[in-house]
Amino acid sequence: MKFTAKQIAEILEGEVVGSPETEVSKLSKIEEGEEGSLTFLSNPKYTPYIYTTEASVTIVNKDLSLEKEISTTLIKVEDAYKAFSKLLAFYNEVKNNKTGRENPHFISDSTKIGDNEYIGAFSYIGENVTIGKNVKIYPNSYIGDNVTIGDNCTLFSGVKVYSETQIGANCKIHSGSVIGSDGFGFTPDENGDYKAVPQIGNVIIEDNVDIGSNCTIDRATLGSTIIRKGVKLDNQIQIAHNVEIGKNTVIASQTGIAGSTKVGEFCMIGGQVGIVGHITIGNHVKIQAQSGIGRSLKDGDVVQGSPAFGYSDYNKSYVHFKNLPNIATTIHKIEKELSTQRNKNE
Repeated sequence: MKFTAKQIAEILEGEVVGSPETEVSKLSKIEEGEEGSLTFLSNPKYTPYIYTTEASVTIVNKDLSLEKEISTTLIKVEDAYKAFSKLLAFYNEVKNNKTGRENPHFISDSTKIGDNEYIGAFSYIGENVTIGKNVKIYPNSYIGDNVTIGDNCTLFSGVKVYSETQIGANCKIHSGSVIGSDGFGFTPDENGDYKAVPQIGNVIIEDNVDIGSNCTIDRATLGSTIIRKGVKLDNQIQIAHNVEIGKNTVIASQTGIAGSTKVGEFCMIGGQVGIVGHITIGNHVKIQAQSGIGRSLKDGDVVQGSPAFGYSDYNKSYVHFKNLPNIATTIHKIEKELSTQRNKNE
């Protein structure tokens, strides 16, 4: 698929400097640019590459000033990084603009599907499912009974959505994720054997949520596990039963959140964070990577460590922790000198 500099500039509302008919058919880093490729320059430390890149078209900031001649055609915009991101989204949309139904597939007669759908091969869609417009369901996906999926959603290959799940509009769920599996609920009987507690709730995912690959979001025991609008989940995240994630919170990979914990809005949670159940995380909280959260956190808290405590206190403590051998040696030396002094005084 080829685009001219003029076409790209129209999409980005930018200005072409050079030949508007220059064609590109692929993307590249500026330092690895080659003929027929499109790249961008936003970080000043990469500016020298503008004079050596062989990319045919380069997106740059309007305020870029050149010191010598270049061979690449420029598209000048207000913010090159944002413009390139917009172009990537457009490219992705064009590339993934599949429609129709591939065979074999199974769709229940009671299912309702909006216009312009894509149903990949070997997909299964159960009873009483409602699917909106422009939804794309890639091959080998499973949609259980009574599921609702809003407009403009994409479920990539191998996604499993259990029954009763509600998914809003403009959501993306990447390959291998499982939505609505049973929560981890077991109780011991008189013999000490663990028996499963039925998990009869569901999962609600609101609008504009992105879920990475191989995430698991468990259905509630009663009520709902809720992912509020705008939440972004990285790959390999575990969300347990009855958890609620507040709007526009972002969570990095390998984080696990135990049952019935409430996470606030606009939080940032690093990778490999473990959060215990039945606590509350306030709004605008930042949790550094590999932290262990065993208590509730207030709005605006920034924490690190396991168990986690204040981020600045952690850094101060860590300086001393690294010096513990020297500190221990110094203390031992002082104790020895004091002991010698006491012996002399006696």
